[in-house]
Amino acid sequence: MAIYPIDGYERTRIKRLKRLEKTLDSTITEYYLKPGSFKKTDEINLWLCEDTVATDSIMIVDEDFQNKMTRLFPRRGGYAITVLDITDPENMRYAEMNENSGFQPGSVGKLAVATAFFTQLAALCPDDFEVRTKLMREKVVRSGIWGVGDHHTVPIYNIEKDKLVKRQVIASDEFSLYEWVDHMLSVSNNGAASIVWREALLMKLFGDEYFDLTQEEADEYWETADKKMLSEVATELVNQPLRDLGITHDEWRLGSFFTNGPDRIARATGGSIGTPAGLMKWFIKLEQGQIVDRQSSLELKRLMYMTDRRIRYAYSSRLNDASVYFKSGSYYSGGGVKYAGTKFNYMNSVIMVEHPDGTNYIVCLMSNILGKNSAGDHMYLASAIDKAIRSED
Repeated sequence: MAIYPIDGYERTRIKRLKRLEKTLDSTITEYYLKPGSFKKTDEINLWLCEDTVATDSIMIVDEDFQNKMTRLFPRRGGYAITVLDITDPENMRYAEMNENSGFQPGSVGKLAVATAFFTQLAALCPDDFEVRTKLMREKVVRSGIWGVGDHHTVPIYNIEKDKLVKRQVIASDEFSLYEWVDHMLSVSNNGAASIVWREALLMKLFGDEYFDLTQEEADEYWETADKKMLSEVATELVNQPLRDLGITHDEWRLGSFFTNGPDRIARATGGSIGTPAGLMKWFIKLEQGQIVDRQSSLELKRLMYMTDRRIRYAYSSRLNDASVYFKSGSYYSGGGVKYAGTKFNYMNSVIMVEHPDGTNYIVCLMSNILGKNSAGDHMYLASAIDKAIRSED
């Protein structure tokens, strides 16, 4: 799942985008790209910036819409969902089912890391967003132990040789902040998520000194810093921005790094949980431009824009022409079969769908169906929900 608009290389210096630029003039053809994958950077918008009311006043069930959504579920056990149709911001429609049920969020939790990262960027550069993006483009940091041990590969594109390889992160890998954030959200690399969390932590701890902080100075700091203090700061760092958005401790929290390497330096605490209600609040705040500020919200949305192979919920053919802003996550145990855990089997999909006809809606779907890969169910529900939202009856 490659994220960020294809024309974004000049803005971000994310090198894989330089290769994807060739799809715009048909120099190369990527058959997995859908018609909805070619929106330009300046065509991505926030839809609720003029309606910055409290989320609770938006998340009020519309009975007709509720009935239309809930009858799509043959059984309600194991599923939880919130749906918000924002096609007409003056007449939004909301539905929910088991909306406060807690699930292990898996990789959806990386949106909390991204929120913390942009929060710390704003603390460093409160008055100039261009300085923030310049820092993201130009500051290059090394993986070290934080980024290793994840099976997800990352795309590495050599512009001069026009060569793309995909492999696991190794300790010596160096990427810009923009590229680490992209690796975290695009291919859902766990090591990248720990590194982005690490860099947000360094911003918090070093303040303005972070701009000139060298790799050697950072590595030396981890060797001597108090582990208990680091653990407390790291945990608060990713959770307080969610509380500031009105998302409660029981609605969404993040309590562990995504790789094991950081454990010898800092260990986030409190466990992780997510609910469809908490995730929907985050999406509403995103569309209102209230995740840090309007520019940060818009940049986060660009980073969620899917411009590669679509999976799970986003794989539905009904969404081919739509622009989708998507994050998926899974976490399973037992049974020995991938994505079909018999002890627990979490699969989560959060998505903003924008159709060319102006139909726009948000879905936060979480499931725990034991012994079954739920990717097909998520895809089926995507088609059914889309059809129900766009029908006239």
